[in-house]
Amino acid sequence: MIIDGGVLHIHTVVDVARKRCKVELSDNVKNKIRRSREWVDGLVAEQKVVYGITTGLGELCKVRLTPGEAEKLSRNVIMSHACGVGEPLQADQVRAILFAAIVNFSHGHSGIRLETVETLVRMLNEDVVPVVFSQGSVGYLTHMAHIALVLIGMGEARYKGSLMSGADAMRAAGIAPMTLKEKEGLSLVNGTVCMTGISALAIYDSIQLSKWADIAGAMSFEALQGTYYAFDERVHRMRPHKGQLQVADNLRRLIAGSEISEKSKDLRVQDALSIRAMPQVHGACRDKITHALETLEIELNSATDNPLIFDDGGIGTPISACNAHGEPLALTMDMVTMAVAELANIAERRIDRLVNPHTSGLPAFLVNNGGLNSGFMIAQYVAASLVAENKVLSHPISVDSIPTSAYQEDHVSMGTPAALKTVQAIRNAFKVIAIELLAAAQALEFHKPTTFGHGTSAAYDLIRSKVPEWTEDRVFYPDLQLMAALVERNEGLETIEKKIGAL
Repeated sequence: MIIDGGVLHIHTVVDVARKRCKVELSDNVKNKIRRSREWVDGLVAEQKVVYGITTGLGELCKVRLTPGEAEKLSRNVIMSHACGVGEPLQADQVRAILFAAIVNFSHGHSGIRLETVETLVRMLNEDVVPVVFSQGSVGYLTHMAHIALVLIGMGEARYKGSLMSGADAMRAAGIAPMTLKEKEGLSLVNGTVCMTGISALAIYDSIQLSKWADIAGAMSFEALQGTYYAFDERVHRMRPHKGQLQVADNLRRLIAGSEISEKSKDLRVQDALSIRAMPQVHGACRDKITHALETLEIELNSATDNPLIFDDGGIGTPISACNAHGEPLALTMDMVTMAVAELANIAERRIDRLVNPHTSGLPAFLVNNGGLNSGFMIAQYVAASLVAENKVLSHPISVDSIPTSAYQEDHVSMGTPAALKTVQAIRNAFKVIAIELLAAAQALEFHKPTTFGHGTSAAYDLIRSKVPEWTEDRVFYPDLQLMAALVERNEGLETIEKKIGAL
């Protein structure tokens, strides 16, 4: 993956963070970074008053620093800001943040040295993964400080599966730790790269979740003998939201060829909303996720340091502003959490209809010999619990702001905790969808030998390749773990999409 100043997309973050794609800087990018650093060196030599270069940080911006003090400030900033708490981030999240930081510096507006950026690139390529604690960020600073600690030979990191000191990890990878110069400490902890990296993976996962939600919903629709007129394209052309049109099309293709659906199309006048309104509900969620993707990709391709340095006719002009404020992503990730929660909410209602003999027309809790066997009774409880947790996570954090740095930073975005909330909501939602897939596959057993749809039969076969039919009670959690792993790792989507086209 060559960073050359071209537009980067979300799949690039996924390739680097999860598939360990190597990264290079183009010569053009290297030249921009060098030129920007020359301007910083000039500002230091002139002792011009510039925030974070010749002054302290935050409220301490009124304090003037000598060149020697400015260098020491960079190291002190990293050490003092590395105060995160909680469980460490996952390795792919740390790699995503590291990649987002490299992209941020590649614009050549930060004034960081090329050798510092290249060291970050080597850390990424050699898979030195700093230990970054998940809690403690109001939008920036803390997470990158823990990454930068390893850059300067401090902190902790994982290398080749082993936890060790940052110094040992860098030594084992053959990378020399950096001694930072003026402004570099500030640049390393600044910007929206933490929320950008975490959000990129979360938004990508939410896109995959929305596909699985359509698959699970189509299987439940068939098992509950739904009336497919609700998916008629003419209806959705009268309210042409993109997501609604896409989901209706997905559902039609998933159930195409279904004998069950054809036989039951006139069984009732209309279905319950959790069945009938899938295009409208799933579609609205897709639209919000699509908006989030657009916002994320703007942020990924932006320079979010402060101050930023611009070429003013061959002279470097620093401008202190606030591209580091994360409001665009903070609001967006709160919205994604709500969209994900809604996909789980409506899925749980379909699960309840599947296991409830009063609504399904199927054996109680989808198992024969009810009473002796409880079947899927408690699986619906699990879904209800996860959905309830997501409702709490859906409370927006971006509307809160607690003043920091002695009122110098009196409004903060909470964008990073917003992204982390989304991650947890997605994990919960995947498990709810996994339960629906298991329940719907079990419900379809009672419709055999009637033919399933082209897409739903592919999904059914995939599930049965992992989890056998439920003929009597057995330990449930291994089945659920297998199914959750299947959807979380995205296995099987390609198989289904090859059969019916992209969802």
